Amino acid sequence: MDKNEIYQEVTGLLVKLFELDAADIKPESRLYEDLELDSIDAVDMVVHLQKRIGRKIKPEMFKAVRTVQDVVDAVDQLVREG
Repeated sequence: MDKNEIYQEVTGLLVKLFELDAADIKPESRLYEDLELDSIDAVDMVVHLQKRIGRKIKPEMFKAVRTVQDVVDAVDQLVREG
């Protein structure tokens, strides 16, 4: 799974789970400010991503995540470590 596929996966999740408009989601979109997610939403997204990639995401990895691109980079790092 490359970064583009991960980005598509994250975007798809944001649209499906939180009924966001795909046109509003960009790599630089901030999860909390721009996309109006809250911490529960972020946990929901992490749970779905874990199922999708079959890897456990460490909570400390996601504490630094602020943008959609941060999510993509964190997931990419996990996939490469696998």
